[in-house]
Amino acid sequence: MTKNLPYILPSSQPPVEEAFATYQTTKQFYHEVETRSEFQRYCQWYHSTAAQNRRDLDKMRGELNIMGWFRRR
Repeated sequence: MTKNLPYILPSSQPPVEEAFATYQTTKQFYHEVETRSEFQRYCQWYHSTAAQNRRDLDKMRGELNIMGWFRRR
């Protein structure tokens, strides 16, 4: 049976293992690109949120502390 295999599959095509290896490498590359892009978006969101929280904290520190008046004895 294996001696008839060259007649069934033309020899001009790359071996099946090579085609799958190329597919797997391409898939891993795009997965890595997507993962890095997602991480970059997360980092940008995190830094902008942290900056907004710092601005809010500074604003709150400048306001009157009404609850502090009620808690004093």
